[in-house]
Amino acid sequence: MAIDYIIEWDCIPKRELTADGIRERLKERARAHEVIQWFRAAGDSRAPAQMGFEFSHSTPGEPGDKQLIVVQDLLDHAAVLDDYAEHCASCPANRSGQPFGCMGFIQYPITAQAETWLLERLPVPDEPLVWLLLKQGIQRLGYDGASVRELREADGVVDAAERAYFELPNAPVRRLGELRVSGDQALEMIFGVGERIIPNHAGILLLFLGAIDRDLEAQEIQEISSFVDDIRERFAFEMTASADADNCIQELLSFFRALHLAWKLNVSLFVDA
Repeated sequence: MAIDYIIEWDCIPKRELTADGIRERLKERARAHEVIQWFRAAGDSRAPAQMGFEFSHSTPGEPGDKQLIVVQDLLDHAAVLDDYAEHCASCPANRSGQPFGCMGFIQYPITAQAETWLLERLPVPDEPLVWLLLKQGIQRLGYDGASVRELREADGVVDAAERAYFELPNAPVRRLGELRVSGDQALEMIFGVGERIIPNHAGILLLFLGAIDRDLEAQEIQEISSFVDDIRERFAFEMTASADADNCIQELLSFFRALHLAWKLNVSLFVDA
């Protein structure tokens, strides 16, 4: 399971294959190559047409029906992507420089290190304007973390080794002066706003999490969520992670790069969490 995201820049591949169709094929190709590597590592030299594996869609405590998947079938279905890859070379939404670089994913479970990393990026009272904006946003929009907490509680009914969504059974909490923010609240602000993060909300998220410069005057902060293109051009992506950051943090970093690019292009970022 994963959080999938797509920069909603209009293009020929999306028009003809649909965004869901591209996303499905990318996942199938990645899964096929992973399975081939498993077989090869075990000394199995059979062709992909002779390789199979069991796959099931499941949720915590509810195993799904198993299906036998032939690896070659996945490769064949994904092969059409090659016919459209050339369109990605000059696409402004291609954040990775690779074909279909407007798409990405964050794999579950969300790690303890990643939740702590997110919370550490939030503003403190020494940054009064952005801190106050965060406080007001949480209070006015009702970010209490309930929607994320439901997933965490669902994880709690199974053994720790089987948790699907979160490594931690309880959300970490950071105190920002008089404001306390939990991992559930931080994730809800990012992923709990519906299927699309629209540009004005994207700008505020980038500000809250230090992905863009937040040493700003009040007027500049108001302009972050405006639709004026030249304002967006002034803000480079500044979010980083340490050399020992885990894979979940690296995937979150890629997500915020995509969010920043979508914001600069004034398009939404579709998120399937």
